[in-house]
Amino acid sequence: MADALIGNNQARDALAAAMASGALHHAWLIAGPEGVGKGAFARIAAARMLAEAAEPDRLLPGWDVPESTRTASLIAAGSHPDLKILARLPKDADKPDEALARSISIAQVRSLQPLFATKPSLSPRRVVIIDAIDDLERGGANALLKNLEEPPAGTIFLLVSHAPGRLLPTIRSRCRLLRFEPLSDAETTTVLRRQISEASEIEIAALVEAAEGSPGRALRFAGLDLSALEADMALLAERGDPDNSVRTRLGRQLGSKAAQPRYEAFLERSPSFIAARAKRLEGEAMRTALDAYVAARELAGAALGLSLDATATVFEMSGILARLARR
Repeated sequence: MADALIGNNQARDALAAAMASGALHHAWLIAGPEGVGKGAFARIAAARMLAEAAEPDRLLPGWDVPESTRTASLIAAGSHPDLKILARLPKDADKPDEALARSISIAQVRSLQPLFATKPSLSPRRVVIIDAIDDLERGGANALLKNLEEPPAGTIFLLVSHAPGRLLPTIRSRCRLLRFEPLSDAETTTVLRRQISEASEIEIAALVEAAEGSPGRALRFAGLDLSALEADMALLAERGDPDNSVRTRLGRQLGSKAAQPRYEAFLERSPSFIAARAKRLEGEAMRTALDAYVAARELAGAALGLSLDATATVFEMSGILARLARR
């Protein structure tokens, strides 16, 4: 989780100062783009809060909680009695590596109530992480609000949000905001090199471009030879495809079931690629690019949502990219 300590120094320092003040607010909204380390930082902060309350003499300045501490051992084992993490659960409990439920249920929120009926076990402090609060069912949000309005003694809430504007205003108003921003290209590069040290410089560069400040987004593309897809998108945008050779080749490459991850990466990346190009254009060329962006977004959404034929979809998306080529 050390990567969560790269970038966003201001937000992390604000929470550290509040912790050091001895007057820590009971609810923190850790908000910002998806994939910039908010959830990982919430877990780091929770561990530090619990360790400072239970065994402060074993800690050095900073966020680190040594593995030799009881706090770290219990968290690693998933058995710390004063830490509760709510997140979307697998749809099938017997297949934890497969698809997750669409939301965090109201039942999960209500499961906190027995915990709140007792005092924290190992220190005066308890931490609840909700990652992400955007995923809460409406009923769950209302149930959580009652706890935020009348916080149980010693309980700190760390609420991760990718879209804080969509939350109930009453929830936002009871939280202190920690704003996380996209990482710089240099920071993103550092994270990616740590996570996928085997990737080539060309691939890292392509991933940084696709990340747009979100290493988490880029890591979804790791191992998919994104640099080759980017090269083909650039070829289409710069030269067009008058004889259909590029889009036909891409359709063959990405249309098979085995190529599904690269196919999805191509669909997800194409609108952003077009948007980045549009920023460098003006006049009629910009209008063409903006129209292509809208078409690419609609096609990508429909293709993944409706399971459209992959080969035909790649052919169509390639044609949209080719609109950018100057005639």
